Amino acid sequence: MIKNIVFDIGNVLVDFRLKEFLAEKGFDAPMIKRLLKASVMSPYWEQFERADITEEEAMQAFVSLDPEIEKELNEAFSNIHGMLTIREYAVPWIRSLKETGYRVYYLSNYSKKAYDECQDSLAFMQYMDGGFLSFQQRMTKPDPRMYTSFLEHFQLKPQESVFIDDTEQNVAVAESLGFRGIVFRSYEDAVKQLEELKAENA
Repeated sequence: MIKNIVFDIGNVLVDFRLKEFLAEKGFDAPMIKRLLKASVMSPYWEQFERADITEEEAMQAFVSLDPEIEKELNEAFSNIHGMLTIREYAVPWIRSLKETGYRVYYLSNYSKKAYDECQDSLAFMQYMDGGFLSFQQRMTKPDPRMYTSFLEHFQLKPQESVFIDDTEQNVAVAESLGFRGIVFRSYEDAVKQLEELKAENA
């Protein structure tokens, strides 16, 4: 029987609108490509989300990959408010699941900077039963320890839990640990899959 719904956050409950955010700051397409390559697409980004390196160390690492755009990197990431925005269905979805009797959690890769500067994107958290963010746990998905530590902390059984994430690898690891998994493609598709899983496990 399914009792727990566990959500990833980025591109599931909030939009990670990095390209749009950088365009709004005035960067053109070629510069955005360079900024992404030096930051989000670098191995340093995961270290940053895991809090293995500080914001200052992350910025130094990004600059080391493309020193010519040091000024642009600093301008791009000095303040990231608006980079993450809540999706309109997030709060109603969480509240409806809670009202139906499910416990609802989050398990997400999230940097402290994003947490601090994009708080308005996390309005759904007040309706949830808790969760893990990578910067708090010093771990990132798809490391299995992130999932097992989460289960142990909240005393949950994986076979009673559904994990929803937009990254297939993250869902595959959850399923290998006993979760039922949903690869998020759209709100409507996820709701449909969730209803099917609930019916199967009624």
